[in-house]
Amino acid sequence: MDKIPAHIIGQTISTNESEAFSLFKKSQFGQPVGQKIHYTLSEALYLTEKNKIQVLQKNKILNFNELLNKLKKIDSRIQLKYPVFKDLREKGYIVKTALKFGADFRVYPKGVKVGQKDKHSKWVVFCEHESNKFSWHEFSAKNRVAHSTKKKLLIAILDEEGDVSYYEVGWIRT
Repeated sequence: MDKIPAHIIGQTISTNESEAFSLFKKSQFGQPVGQKIHYTLSEALYLTEKNKIQVLQKNKILNFNELLNKLKKIDSRIQLKYPVFKDLREKGYIVKTALKFGADFRVYPKGVKVGQKDKHSKWVVFCEHESNKFSWHEFSAKNRVAHSTKKKLLIAILDEEGDVSYYEVGWIRT
């Protein structure tokens, strides 16, 4: 399969290629918006790394590192978030943005088709670096976000070697 051409315009990476709609139906990459598929920054990086898409800016193809450098200007946390996205996707989970929840990602169980009736994300994910400290107040705020959205909190910790560890937090009813 040839790489699907996608264009970066401002902060949006999208394509109207039919192959992109097929990839969405098969693997849940991107989000249909009108006659286009829009990719999150992490999705675009992942699909570029996997040679599924090629991102163009003003008709210039961006390689992975060029794309990463461009995306760092849009999202200063992309180098923290992308390894988490990649790790979860490679474990078979469907990973979508959680911007409206104030979190980094929503994660759906393996095999779920996002948007199907009664199919909701299982976790809301916050990405942190192992050298970062956050207070109990910040932890509590993250936990409240998860609880208010009826999801489990998943804290993803990226270490110096690029490995990700996960800590799931849930409420206990007494």
